[in-house]
Amino acid sequence: MSQDPQQPGGGVLERTKPEVREPERYHVLLHNDDYTTMEFVIRILEEVFLKQPAEAYRIMMKVHVEGLGLAGVYPLEIAETMVATVHELAREHGFPLRASAEPEF
Repeated sequence: MSQDPQQPGGGVLERTKPEVREPERYHVLLHNDDYTTMEFVIRILEEVFLKQPAEAYRIMMKVHVEGLGLAGVYPLEIAETMVATVHELAREHGFPLRASAEPEF
């Protein structure tokens, strides 16, 4: 039998709020190589990451010039799926394009 918190000698009942945390997010990066065409990288950015043409071009140029480009930021499971999709499409089209997922800091 539980005690009534309003009765003398009854304990104080506390309601605890469940802790709600945002899922950890991961950066999906595209890596430069000497064989994948710029057009294919733009296509990946537009079709897989749903980037607009101008944004896809900007990211592709960052990959080309700096070696890495941020394609998007996602929860882990989605980031892993995006990386796998990039690798599968690249393999199907004969390109060595690589993607990776790194924790957001």
